[in-house]
Amino acid sequence: MGWETTDNPKTLNHSGHLTWTVESTTNWNIHLSCFLTPLPDATFEQCTVTPKFVLYTFPEKISISSSSGSDGVMNVKEEHNFTCHINHVAPVQNLTVRWYKGDKLMHTDAFSSPNKKPENQTSVYSFTPTRQDNGITFRCEAHMDLGPEGPQLNVSSEEKRVTVHFGPDIKCLYSINILEGETLESHCPVEGNPRPSVRWMKDGHGIDPGSPLYRGDAGMYTVKAGGVSVVKKVLIFYGPNLKCPNSYTAVEYVPHNLTCTVEGYPQPNITWYKDREEVSPPENLTRSDAGQYVITASNSLSSDNCTVEITVLYPPSPIVELEDSEVDVGSDVWLKCSSKGNPQPKYSWNYYQTTNVLEESEDGVSRLYIHNATAYNMGSYTCHALNERGNVSKTVRVTVKGAKQECPIKITPDRMVISFNGTGPTATCKQTSTTTTNVKEIYWDVDGSRRTNNESWNADTHEDWNADPVCIATFEGLGTCRKPLNFTLYKTPDSVLLHPCLQLDLSERGRSVPAAV
Repeated sequence: MGWETTDNPKTLNHSGHLTWTVESTTNWNIHLSCFLTPLPDATFEQCTVTPKFVLYTFPEKISISSSSGSDGVMNVKEEHNFTCHINHVAPVQNLTVRWYKGDKLMHTDAFSSPNKKPENQTSVYSFTPTRQDNGITFRCEAHMDLGPEGPQLNVSSEEKRVTVHFGPDIKCLYSINILEGETLESHCPVEGNPRPSVRWMKDGHGIDPGSPLYRGDAGMYTVKAGGVSVVKKVLIFYGPNLKCPNSYTAVEYVPHNLTCTVEGYPQPNITWYKDREEVSPPENLTRSDAGQYVITASNSLSSDNCTVEITVLYPPSPIVELEDSEVDVGSDVWLKCSSKGNPQPKYSWNYYQTTNVLEESEDGVSRLYIHNATAYNMGSYTCHALNERGNVSKTVRVTVKGAKQECPIKITPDRMVISFNGTGPTATCKQTSTTTTNVKEIYWDVDGSRRTNNESWNADTHEDWNADPVCIATFEGLGTCRKPLNFTLYKTPDSVLLHPCLQLDLSERGRSVPAAV
């Protein structure tokens, strides 16, 4: 049994085993075999076994370089190469190179050279940077895998930090939407490496992009960064601000001009609510539209609301609850007059006023109370309802059963007898009531063709032989009535002659008088 190498002669041993030891060698092509020679009487021939033998060398350090130069500056989207340098390494086929970006394994490079002698090897990693890669580090690691029996060898290069140049890039669209109080730089950052010089302008004036913007700042802006200049439309978003009057008064069926002002962007939507239900405000308001409204302005940011009390003015409605009445003499009766209107109607009555009639108004209703009815309570009663928008009226009639209609006038004197060419008293015709408003008109009709325009009449003692004076009066509620005056105009004879046989015919102004015999 023995060992045979290319460096040493055969080593023989007659025992059952033999160890081969080498302190060092520089023969990278060394060959080693173990042989066994049988005894002469053996039944097998000489045999040989070749063990696996690896001679290796591994560097203590490796280096990394970049096509971008020693400063590590790269332009975005341009391909760059990193090279890992591993010097004096063998065997190469057992070598792998690992590339790391930060702590992330990016690529593994293996080698297939059959050469067993030491070589200088390089591994190249191609890289196209983005702006997010600025400041990242790269390194390469060399690993030697010598199998389970051998050591696991590895070494790392120094880290190569890269600087990525890019931009300037203006990171916003043409139209910039900004909430009130926010800044331009928060919505339209300008990025670049090296950091670009940025200038914002509006209407030719410089603007600090870090200052808050408000609703009045909307408009067209110019941003200049490096050699780039672009125009941006800036829109300021803010919640609604709604202003309405607390109250509004409208005339029914007349177009209203209730105006609310609203600010906000995006443009707010206006919604009307009445009794918590959404309604559409009519162009012309009616009485049924009166009430309290909540007006809401809302956009995507917030909402605002106002409460408006709407009053609708309209004329009094037709009078209700007032009807003709019949009452027994000495009994009581109520007359009721009711109308709806805004403002609330005021009531007035036309009738022949007496002391036993009382008026009262309460809760938008007017009443007449006739107590202990008499003949003077007979007649028409008219109720008027009035406000600033119009008026209505209704007339009914009260009949007093058991009473006879009377004409409430008094003639003084009640009889007049006046001599021809004499001087007589003045006849006066007055109403019996002390209420002056009861009488509308009072006059004398002398003979159907002549009349006076006052309460007094004086007879013409030369001409009024055929006078039939009548006092005529028109009263509120009673209408027109009349009373005649018992009137006589006389003349005594001028002379009297006595004749026994003759009957004399004396004439005076065409009138025949009996002759005295």
